Amino acid sequence: MTVPAMAGDTAVVHPELWPEVSSPLPPDPVLESRVQALLAKMSVADKVGQMIQADIKYVTPDDARKYRLGSILAGGNSKPNGQQTATAVQWQQLSDAFYHASMDTAGGRLAIPVLFGIDAVHGHNNLVGSTLFPQNSALGATRDPQLIHEIGEVTAKELRASGINWTFAPTLTVPQDVRWGRSYEGYSQNPALVAQYAAAVVGGLEGKPGTPQFLDAEHVIATAKHFVGDGGTRDGKDQGDAEVSEAVLRDVHAAGYPPAIKAGVQVVMVSFSSWNGVKMAGNKALITDVLKERMGFDGIVLGDWNAHGQVPGCTNEDCPVAYNAGLDMLEAPDSWKGLYENTLAEVKGGVIPMSRVDDAVTRILRVKLRLGMFEAGPPSANPLVARSAQVIGSPAHRALARRAVRESLVLLKNNHGVLPIDPRKHILVAGDGADNISKQNGGWTLTWQGTGLTNANFPGATSIWAGLRAQVQAAGGSAELAVDGDYKQRPDVAIVVFGEDPYAEFQGDLPNLAYRPGNDHDLDLLRRLHVQGLPVVAVFLTGRPLWMNREINAADAFVVAWLPGSEGEGIADVLLRTRDGRIAHDFHGKLAYAWPRSAVQIPVVAAARGERPQFPYGFGLTYADRGNTGPLSEDAGIVLSAARAGVYFTHGKPTQGFTLRLTGANGAATNVAATPAATPDGSLRIGALDYKAQEDARSLSWSGNGAADVALVAPAPLDVERETNGDVLLVTTLRVDAVSSGETSIGVGCGIGCSGEVPVGRQLAALPHGQWLRLGIPLKCFRDAGANMSSLDRPFEWTSHSGEQVAVTDVSLGTVADRTLACPAHGGKP
Repeated sequence: MTVPAMAGDTAVVHPELWPEVSSPLPPDPVLESRVQALLAKMSVADKVGQMIQADIKYVTPDDARKYRLGSILAGGNSKPNGQQTATAVQWQQLSDAFYHASMDTAGGRLAIPVLFGIDAVHGHNNLVGSTLFPQNSALGATRDPQLIHEIGEVTAKELRASGINWTFAPTLTVPQDVRWGRSYEGYSQNPALVAQYAAAVVGGLEGKPGTPQFLDAEHVIATAKHFVGDGGTRDGKDQGDAEVSEAVLRDVHAAGYPPAIKAGVQVVMVSFSSWNGVKMAGNKALITDVLKERMGFDGIVLGDWNAHGQVPGCTNEDCPVAYNAGLDMLEAPDSWKGLYENTLAEVKGGVIPMSRVDDAVTRILRVKLRLGMFEAGPPSANPLVARSAQVIGSPAHRALARRAVRESLVLLKNNHGVLPIDPRKHILVAGDGADNISKQNGGWTLTWQGTGLTNANFPGATSIWAGLRAQVQAAGGSAELAVDGDYKQRPDVAIVVFGEDPYAEFQGDLPNLAYRPGNDHDLDLLRRLHVQGLPVVAVFLTGRPLWMNREINAADAFVVAWLPGSEGEGIADVLLRTRDGRIAHDFHGKLAYAWPRSAVQIPVVAAARGERPQFPYGFGLTYADRGNTGPLSEDAGIVLSAARAGVYFTHGKPTQGFTLRLTGANGAATNVAATPAATPDGSLRIGALDYKAQEDARSLSWSGNGAADVALVAPAPLDVERETNGDVLLVTTLRVDAVSSGETSIGVGCGIGCSGEVPVGRQLAALPHGQWLRLGIPLKCFRDAGANMSSLDRPFEWTSHSGEQVAVTDVSLGTVADRTLACPAHGGKP
């Protein structure tokens, strides 16, 4: 089982205490001589280009040709031609374009094929029509390494069929505090299970070393991530600090790396997080002394998305410390050009030794040669591309995903033998997750956060409702979908499908383990059906265990479906009997994470104190278990509040603790206690209006001479630095009624004399007037305009002049908007 996280006293590393690993790939003299021959022909600029990875949103094939970049990636929101979603043909065409650019020898250039990496973390989840498997926290419940191996094989084939040869998977984190928003990317809290799965999935993705199948045309490069300690940060904070001893770091959080290396993994991605205060991207002792030397890893050590910029003394565009610590390639999605120029100067100036550069490029070339890239030709030459329509989302692949759904379901309660259900009955299917393929997949699905999608974006996939309806109708019964539970015909049983909305990374961080605190919509639905005398089956969609005692009490049966992916019919396979009354598929899943007893209990930490969780690691009922579950305590341990991080203004009102402040053209400020209100000089007025409910929005009107502004003032400085490093937006739901001038700006404040403002007047003028929409501004715009994003006291500030009229209902952080404004070419005040 797990080792409790104990606070470490030091960040000193003792490499001799870490496991020695024997590579399954003995030195290949022919391959190594080819590497050295290529090195001898490369200029310093060629070498530096190989050490940089750029995102397709910010780089073109012509850039790759000019700068000789070693790799490109497609981030969660990056698609060919800037689309939200993309087909296999579009991915193939883009991949070919970058390949041909990298192989262009005009002007004496050296042809070195470019690698193309992507986050294929539960199948090829960036591709429309692909097979989407359950997320990793679900797969941990299957206890089936062979299944994990087969999932890796299928994922590799679908990647290759779309022209991509590298996945940033598997995630080998061992989450110890599931408040962490990336917990669903981890297989289990148990390092032994993660270690077992590591070898299985790497073998599936890459093939077995020493066989002809290893990195052949049907396999891809795998990436073990995130080295190391990302699942052990304090309070489960993403990109936070793992305050644990070296023994815990080694035995718990690094457990998956030795088996992954033994299985031949070719890339290790270094974590955003820190260990006892030292950022991993700058930790030479762990990267070079442990991973490369002690563990003998001879592939590419890759940085995460601009993670090097968080190393003290570094920026996204300049970080010799990371290279000198042992990183071979830096992921610099939008900062690659500045990083290239600074790194080139630092190599020429000796800040980064040439020996370090040659080691990095040797590793990069070694992996490319092992993949056979120099002989394979363009990605479209892969035989799988020609039959991509038969490979991607094939019946066999979907059948495997459906099996994974069946095996991952965990039964927590089944009072009175409500399950399995007779499909010949009339069955109500309710809840907002019933017919919602996006919700059953979660984050990292077509978009980074998995949001902004409809069922139409998932051709070939099956919602949970569709799977239930098909089997019920085939058995002669009837099924009725009523999301809100208002059925037309009284059912014999109700199945309610509900759970977490999609999220990824830090957007999913939680302050506690309460499920939707302050929002009892799902609980009320369960209770309303239950008091009508209906047997109620709850199907919970989630990436992690949450405190659900009230919902469990309100249901006769409670099934944890996790985030099951594209094949929702796998749930019907287990919940329903066959037409002749047999049980075709029993419950198989066992908890890979202990379930919390209260909203504040962190089970792994509590276990170290001898406290029992609500349901222990390994728990899971089957149909043979006849005992009923008694009522569970409904004491959450905290006051359940609806306040959420990243929400500043909602339904026309500041979030609890925030203040709405108006500052007039004369500089005099006033806090808004009630509407209507105005600045003392009358240059800015605020009133209430209706958007979707009574007075759930605020109107703002500017008049008089000079600029006036409205600001949301935080109760304490906010740190959104990590949110700035990516595609997170400041999203405002608004209606533009009149635009005053090009001098309008939206900004943030970070104390006296500290701010970042983005001019928006001209872009607002181009918006449709009189229509509500969600307007997004990338947080990085405010950073580039001079704001200190780690200490915002005003996370939203709108400044304008006479003639502006707008209405606002919500202001929050997010990743989806109807319109996203462009950052100005140069930051600062307009």
